[in-house]
Amino acid sequence: MLKIGQKAPEFTATAVIDQEFKVVKLSDYLGKYVVLFFYPLDFTFVCPTEIIAFSERYEEFSSLNTEILGVSVDSEFAHLAWIQTERKQGGIGDINYPLISDLSKEISKAYEVLDESAGVAARGLFIIDTEGNIQQITINNLSCGRSVDETLRNLKAIQHVHSHDNEVCPVDWQEGDKTMIPDPLKSKLYFESNSSST
Repeated sequence: MLKIGQKAPEFTATAVIDQEFKVVKLSDYLGKYVVLFFYPLDFTFVCPTEIIAFSERYEEFSSLNTEILGVSVDSEFAHLAWIQTERKQGGIGDINYPLISDLSKEISKAYEVLDESAGVAARGLFIIDTEGNIQQITINNLSCGRSVDETLRNLKAIQHVHSHDNEVCPVDWQEGDKTMIPDPLKSKLYFESNSSST
């Protein structure tokens, strides 16, 4: 069972990047954070809304030393056809990150997101750190899209605690908010400053 802190399963697969087929490996991205997300199928309904939304926010992720990788069980040819289809026709147009083909379903199995009954990947999202370790796992059912804002918030929180060894991020933490020192006495400074008057 995949756990936070363990090495993300390595994979080598064909991706569509800038309308070209290229072989990519997860280890190609060591030294960067990676947002790896799975989606059920090309030419569907919720999926293009997620893929386009992540693409439109790509520069924000890139500025945080982060690459986005999208994966489904479609072939690279289906990915390319979807990219070459206009958005108003249900396509996704050009996007700013690789779409990876998992036709064998081996990647989806390795990340434990394969819905065997449907034969597709559930909406799994993994934030992987610069050393290739999993730092966040979320899995939605097939009907519910994910939040780019929440993915960015989690990514920034993960990066903050990685660069501040003695701090943790409380509920709904946003960049610039106060953090907490995980100590029985020192944590009271946070609670005192955030308690509401009664």
